[in-house]
Amino acid sequence: MNRSILLVLCCFALSTTAMSNFADTTVVRRSYTTRHLQAPVTLDGIPNEEAWNAVPWGGDFIQWKPNEGKAPAQPTRFKILYDEKYLYVAYHCIDQHPDSIVRRMERRDQFPGDWVEINIDSYHDLRTAFSFTLSVSGVRGDEFVSNDGNNWDVNWNPIWFAKTHIDETGWTAEVKIPFSQLRYGNEADKTWGIQVTRRIFRKDEMSTWQYIPQNSGVWVSRFGELKGLANIPLHRQIEIAPYATLQADKYKKVNGNPFAKGFDTKLTGGLDGKFAVTNDLILDFTVNPDFGQVEADPSQVRIDGFQNFFEERRPFFMESRNIFDYQLTGSEAGGDYDSDLLFYSRRIGSSPHGYPTLGSNEYVKMPLNTSILGAAKFSGKTRKGWSIGILESITQKEMATIDNNGETRKELVEPLTSYFVGRLQKDINGGKTIFGGIFTAVNRDNGLPDLHRSAYSGGLDFFHTWKNRVWYIRGNLVFSQVQGSKQAIFKTQTAFEHLFQRINASEVSVDSNRTALTGTGGTFRFGKVGGRSGPHGRLFKFETGVTLRSPELELNDIGFMLTSNEINHFTWAGLHWPKSFLIFRQARLNYNHWSRWDYSGKYIYQAFNFNSHATFNNNWQTGTGTTWAVFGISNNALRGAGAIRRLPGISHDAYVTSDIRKKLYVNFNINNFWGFQHTMRNSTTELGLYFQPINAMRISLSANYTYTWRKQDQFVSNVSVGNTMRTIVGEVKQHTLRFIGRMSYNITPDLTLQYYGQPYISRPLYDHFAYVTDPMAKKLHDRFHVFANGEINEVNGKYHVDEQGDGIVDYTFNKPDFNFVQFRSNFVVRWEYKPGSEIYLVWSQSNTPDASADLRNDVAIPKSLFDNAFDNQAARNIFLVKMTYRFLK
Repeated sequence: MNRSILLVLCCFALSTTAMSNFADTTVVRRSYTTRHLQAPVTLDGIPNEEAWNAVPWGGDFIQWKPNEGKAPAQPTRFKILYDEKYLYVAYHCIDQHPDSIVRRMERRDQFPGDWVEINIDSYHDLRTAFSFTLSVSGVRGDEFVSNDGNNWDVNWNPIWFAKTHIDETGWTAEVKIPFSQLRYGNEADKTWGIQVTRRIFRKDEMSTWQYIPQNSGVWVSRFGELKGLANIPLHRQIEIAPYATLQADKYKKVNGNPFAKGFDTKLTGGLDGKFAVTNDLILDFTVNPDFGQVEADPSQVRIDGFQNFFEERRPFFMESRNIFDYQLTGSEAGGDYDSDLLFYSRRIGSSPHGYPTLGSNEYVKMPLNTSILGAAKFSGKTRKGWSIGILESITQKEMATIDNNGETRKELVEPLTSYFVGRLQKDINGGKTIFGGIFTAVNRDNGLPDLHRSAYSGGLDFFHTWKNRVWYIRGNLVFSQVQGSKQAIFKTQTAFEHLFQRINASEVSVDSNRTALTGTGGTFRFGKVGGRSGPHGRLFKFETGVTLRSPELELNDIGFMLTSNEINHFTWAGLHWPKSFLIFRQARLNYNHWSRWDYSGKYIYQAFNFNSHATFNNNWQTGTGTTWAVFGISNNALRGAGAIRRLPGISHDAYVTSDIRKKLYVNFNINNFWGFQHTMRNSTTELGLYFQPINAMRISLSANYTYTWRKQDQFVSNVSVGNTMRTIVGEVKQHTLRFIGRMSYNITPDLTLQYYGQPYISRPLYDHFAYVTDPMAKKLHDRFHVFANGEINEVNGKYHVDEQGDGIVDYTFNKPDFNFVQFRSNFVVRWEYKPGSEIYLVWSQSNTPDASADLRNDVAIPKSLFDNAFDNQAARNIFLVKMTYRFLK
């Protein structure tokens, strides 16, 4: 604790000194004046129409990377015009060696090869912008930029038009952006922020029109200005996109099971839409959405009790999610707590919570996911600096159908549920100060006594920056309340995230009569993101803070929370060299430390980390880091049977990536952890190959192998022995092997073929079983009683324990070994046959076979994986055709 405070004070002293010496280099804010279009423009990528002569070329770009402040290798020019409906942009990317222009193609938002980009701050709030990127091959990319450039959301997909052309002077482009896709106020004469950026791929060089020093730590707030926009009418965006989906499922027929006939078909339809309530506030809605074209989640198995986190991939929930994003921490130092969210959209439409009780001759038809009847999202930002986000979604009441020799019944597995999220933020002083709040609500119909009837959470947050946005403080306070039956609240109290039943936990206790829980949490962060550069452009940055979760905090109805009852302190400090020097294009040295307490005041974790990263002049990248875990106690590992001492140990990681500009490049990663006292070993090795045989095709292959060994302290089971409880642990060796293959092929920029495939196996094997005697003992062997010969025997997949040696079994527990094999793949043909309208052809395959026999036969892991994962007899194949047509106004 004292060491942590001393390090924080040292960081503060160093950074305060840097602040006193800070003098922001004066950078002139540039401006470009546009004019109203007086003659038609043909969008062919060649800006040779007479109309373009009405405005001058903007130019005089300056390098941003790698040699900041120097002249770019090739000059760039642009022009901007407008009419009542569109903003027109022309580019001339001069290149003395046009044969060297890299024309790679990829799917939308992948930014391949040479490209040029315009960022438009049409709100002119100095914090947000709309980004439009165009590659020389005609691939479009678009992002919504927020948090002054610290967040780029590629899931924003506006409708816009572009063409490119290559000639002897380099390449040119013409872009047409509908005003309906932007957000702006109703003032007669407008001033917008703009930035134009060009990338020369072969040199990995980026140059910008408006110079923004890398050490400033900001982006949108330093844009140049676009002037001359006058009397643009307000365009209320109206888009309606109905869709139809035809799906056929082929799988293994099960004799006697009326729900497994081997082949099913279904035809569904739905509707997506957008309606601009005002020019800057948009209502998005969806009715009976279908996400059949979405890539499958990666396979993942955890034996430590924590839940898995999966990224959101569904288009409706991905777009505009920056407004609804509410991280509890979001620290620069990082940690498990950084995954905690007040709103985790994957909760909507997830698997049903219930499962029916089946008899010996019964079969069940279970919905794989809860159906979303409809969802609506109202979001945007006003000219007065108010950011607004409201989301409401209703999921269907789901029933399982059970068959018993031809007689069927239905059983509830998920009640009708309403999910609500409201988010509000207010910019003050040009976004230098921001106040905000969030409120979420989940309300369910009665029917499943284990589920909360209602769950509410909310928070207040603030952000303030000063000294040219270099220094900042930010924080939040959050609360939660869940309500339900005594059964539901008891289940929450004893769940892995809370464990109120934990032995010797003075701060918590189980109350079986409670019908509600109320929790709180919060985060405070203080740091520095930019400033005056030192020798060779060296820049000092840091952040320190604290984040809390009270024992009763519960967010998992609509949010994501790994665990409660924690107070975490973190500090990160870094020396960064963003400019090229010596043999480096850029380099970073970082230091982190973490400390943790529970709400009883017990000290439970301490770790220190140092890491370094560098990009060399030949564009190779490498990095390495070491973490010393000094002290650790886990309140969760024994699943409520008390806390147990874990760690200490030391870990090391390293990676190297060859030049990503090459048609073939390689990435290699290793990570190792060694527990002191020979208590644990974890090793991960990953190799990735990335190949671009032709400009239109990209192939990637990766292999990941992880080996985990824990001596004695891996939880197995809590079993009752008379009036006492035995916590059974064991030694575990877990092998996990994963392969991932991806392929994308562009027939045109709007017609793509994509494939994703992942074979996966994870096999934990347990041995040397014991029960916990003194979990806080300093030496590992003093924490357990290891079963001796004669005390434990395996019989038909169960372990029988005779502690007394009298021939009478005192208790049993199940054999915990398993062999999990899974294969998931997607093949998608996507054709955007007109802007915003698409056709998808999808073949999806999933296979999770029963591979337990390979344990008994001691089949090697690679053989078990490939024998089972590619068994087409057990696979489920889904063939899907989806068509959308977008009507625009």
